[in-house]
Amino acid sequence: MKFDRRISRRSFLAAAGVTSAALALTACGGSSSSTAASSAASGASSAAAGTAQGGTLNIMLETEVQSLDPQVATDGTSFEVIANYTDGLMQMDANGAAVEALAESYELSEDGKTYTFHLRDGLKWSDGSDLTAEDYVYTIQRVLTPATAAQYVSMATDYIKNAQEYYDGTATADDLGVKALDDKTLEITLLQPTSYFIDILSMWTFSPVQKATVEANGDKWSTEADTYICNGPFKIASMSMNENVILEKNENYWDAENVSLQKVTFRYVLDQATALTAYESGEVDGVASIPSSDFARLKAENAGVQTSPSYGTVYYDFNCSAEPVNNVLVRKAICLAIDRQSIIDNVVQVDAQPAYSFLAPGYSVDGKDITEGRESFGLSATADVEGAQAALAEAGYPNGEGFPTLTLSYYDNDTVKKVVEAMAEMLKNNLNINVEVSSNEWSIFYDDVQKGNYQVAAMGWSADYVNPMSFLPLCKTGDSSNNLFYSNADYDALVDQVKAENDPAKAAELTLQADAIVSNDYAVLPLYYKSNNYLMHDNISGFYMTASGNLFFKDVKVG
Repeated sequence: MKFDRRISRRSFLAAAGVTSAALALTACGGSSSSTAASSAASGASSAAAGTAQGGTLNIMLETEVQSLDPQVATDGTSFEVIANYTDGLMQMDANGAAVEALAESYELSEDGKTYTFHLRDGLKWSDGSDLTAEDYVYTIQRVLTPATAAQYVSMATDYIKNAQEYYDGTATADDLGVKALDDKTLEITLLQPTSYFIDILSMWTFSPVQKATVEANGDKWSTEADTYICNGPFKIASMSMNENVILEKNENYWDAENVSLQKVTFRYVLDQATALTAYESGEVDGVASIPSSDFARLKAENAGVQTSPSYGTVYYDFNCSAEPVNNVLVRKAICLAIDRQSIIDNVVQVDAQPAYSFLAPGYSVDGKDITEGRESFGLSATADVEGAQAALAEAGYPNGEGFPTLTLSYYDNDTVKKVVEAMAEMLKNNLNINVEVSSNEWSIFYDDVQKGNYQVAAMGWSADYVNPMSFLPLCKTGDSSNNLFYSNADYDALVDQVKAENDPAKAAELTLQADAIVSNDYAVLPLYYKSNNYLMHDNISGFYMTASGNLFFKDVKVG
């Protein structure tokens, strides 16, 4: 999210392939296959040697990072790297619960609006300087500074007292509901009680950044290892934005004595076949995605396939402001014309559940998933060709006559390419329309999506925390994560009610009402609900992946 949400929430950005593990909003980099292959080969001997020494972990990612600035990053690959060298007040544990990280404890006021966090003793930045509550004040103020261009700014403006006013320039720092009571005590005051705010604080957006290095180095502070000061179990030793990021143990980390891993190397390899070859030959310890054509074989061979629950959906964005998909009947026709089960069985080739909504199952109230028994909004696992043609005719294009060429946009990724090609064939055959496909490297592709330079685009969402509010802003008018350019006042009002509702059962009811509005408007083209699948050799232990697709390596042991 900001997708994603967020993503997790937005961002967020999302994983568009069920076999892709590391992405919250799936991202794709731009290194060439030849560069990726040489990078993998050049690291082979050192990777094997590092693993033998028991102190190095070598991971291949299928895309490059977009940004390593926690307040700016929006893609899943960036989040995976950031998660391993930052600690926030809270952090998601292996069970999907938000637990104390740099905060040793916290209290909530009787009115449910004010959180008081008590930081651990002796917290340090990676350069050895003190980390205090003022650093959190600075970080949240930075999120709320327009020049920062934080994509997840709504995570602050939607919840924190006077945050929107501070962002707009009509309130001062003294008015903002974020205060350092002393070096070890942070107070955050909300607009209203928000039961899931603790989960929100586990997001990378609230990972602290050091004021001194940001102000001394400007936008370049996060692009050079020498100027990157962080606070997590690892720190950045070196970075080559089109090849790798290398982390090493942070000796100033508050829990350094329990971190045995000495080094983590993230390598970017665009070509999945190259990455898989490196993994199977023992050159690397793990790969963050699995080629769909190899999934069944690798699982049968017990080759280290790891599967973890994902609170996410693979779908395609409709640009609801662009012709011809600004017509709800056209969007309905496209949704009906897709054979989801065929895509699952024959293209991505993994176990998955056909999706009829952007809101994934996975959130329960009183032991029951809130989406259980939800309607399908007229969609089905297989294509409804007759219904699709009827909707297109009602939209004014009988048998596809007069329908303009439709463009499906995607980012460079083997699995996504196969999905797009299969969908294009289905739409041509079932609707009798002309369909083109267009691809680009992730950074260019996503920039076009954000600017609305597309008709239908590969996307998806992996939630940043397990609550429907990780999804709902994706379709809310004016939200920074709304790349659909969709707007519905009734939906917006329901989202506001969900956000303010402290009764989980009532919030679930409102959520389903909001979901029905978007789904009946066919604002997205849902394909399937995803899981996180990746590879890790069996001599690696102690890692875990969150439902948003972030791998944590703090407790890893090799050997």
